[in-house]
Amino acid sequence: MPRRQLVFLIGIVLAALAATVMTAVWENEPLLGLDLQGGVSVRLTATEPATEEMLDQAVGIIRNRVDALGVAEPEVSRTADGVMVSLPGVDDQQRALDLVGTTAELRFRPVCDVFPVMTANQPGQGTAAPAPASCSQVLGGGVLPPTGRAGVTPPEHDHADQFVILGGRGGTQRYLLGPSVLTGDALSDANADLIDFQWQVAITLKSGADGIDAFNRIAALCFVGTRECPIMAGFSNGRVAIVLDGQVLTAPQIRASQFERDRILISGSFDKEEAHDVALGLRYGALPVELVAENTQVVSATIGEDSLDAGVVAGIIGLFLVALFIVGYYRLLGLVALASLAISGSLLWAIIAHLGTQSGLALTLAGVTGIIVAIGVSVDSNVIYFEHLKEDIRDGRTARSSVDRAFPVAFSTIVKADMASLIGAGLLWWLTVGAVRGFALYLGLATILDLVATYFFMGPMVRLLAQTRWFARHPGRFGLPAAGAVGAVVS
Repeated sequence: MPRRQLVFLIGIVLAALAATVMTAVWENEPLLGLDLQGGVSVRLTATEPATEEMLDQAVGIIRNRVDALGVAEPEVSRTADGVMVSLPGVDDQQRALDLVGTTAELRFRPVCDVFPVMTANQPGQGTAAPAPASCSQVLGGGVLPPTGRAGVTPPEHDHADQFVILGGRGGTQRYLLGPSVLTGDALSDANADLIDFQWQVAITLKSGADGIDAFNRIAALCFVGTRECPIMAGFSNGRVAIVLDGQVLTAPQIRASQFERDRILISGSFDKEEAHDVALGLRYGALPVELVAENTQVVSATIGEDSLDAGVVAGIIGLFLVALFIVGYYRLLGLVALASLAISGSLLWAIIAHLGTQSGLALTLAGVTGIIVAIGVSVDSNVIYFEHLKEDIRDGRTARSSVDRAFPVAFSTIVKADMASLIGAGLLWWLTVGAVRGFALYLGLATILDLVATYFFMGPMVRLLAQTRWFARHPGRFGLPAAGAVGAVVS
């Protein structure tokens, strides 16, 4: 047996063992999708024609909202006329449904004070929210809005006419904000521009009392510093925070008492990407299109568990039947095939567990189906090789010489056959969305690992067995015909 083949064999066995051990040590485990652990999915359809840019922006906004719910591996994707949202394992399903489709309001609020982020030693709860008053009254009386564990006002208490404490982009500060003085309805446009070698955000407000006039009223107060908009230490003017979905996008100083509606610039040491993101958040502060729930599917945890159990049972039964067939037909070579399947299976499990724990990739019922189908692909690879062996022996070759001759030819056939599966999986991944992509991903991944296990384990393992006298004297125990046995013994 060539030394390189032995290195391949030992290497892949050690790799499989290491992957299994490290998966257990790191406590990695697959992240189950909606259909395996329960949850809710909803298809949101635009009530009016929408551009791709508008739908992409809606996807981004909804994804940010879902992330705030703490849902593991949410799936938010754009469809032809709307957005598809799948939320596995979500506890409060109705709240999630209300949140993802709500056309949130962009709000302009004066900044009363800025706090550091919460630490483990800081209290997480505030007192009851006061009635609308000035910043100085809130700060002087020490009566702060109610906050949750993160030290910010929870969504159910984030009302436009009340004081709130909200976090900013990057999570480094919390802002005590006054009642909203303006909403996103006042905004006409927003763009990121490079001005004086600095990225800034230019906004245009609508004219009238609910647009530029309302903004100029708060601008006059913040410019000089008043009880409604104080000047904080280290600043020369008061600040106005622009808030979307309970997060402060930016909180610029007001450096003039009056503005023209189309000549308002926001600077904040932005880089190009940050300025672009802020501009998009302002331009589409609310969802850029109105979305309505067209098809809602709620999967209970019990149904998800039943689906998981059914998938596991189907896999075990399928594996048992495959093992029964291949061992019964190919004897000891069948055991080699099962060992090859175990090698590829352990590597696949380690990858799935790692992606689920570290990257949030969910394993769905469609993915389980892809893995089960891949078992058949793997067994087919073994059958191709073993049948080539049998044909060469029937043609008069010895069992030992047939091993070296049959594997290159068989592996070439296996690669061609597996390429068909990989092409199909690639097309499904590219052309589809949702659960079908999960099927394609795991089918493709399992097929690649089958090629690896075939080349690095099955081929070298059969070559190793072929060096034994037992293989030459008793080919029937390896599922091979007796022809060629005598020549192998004499040699």
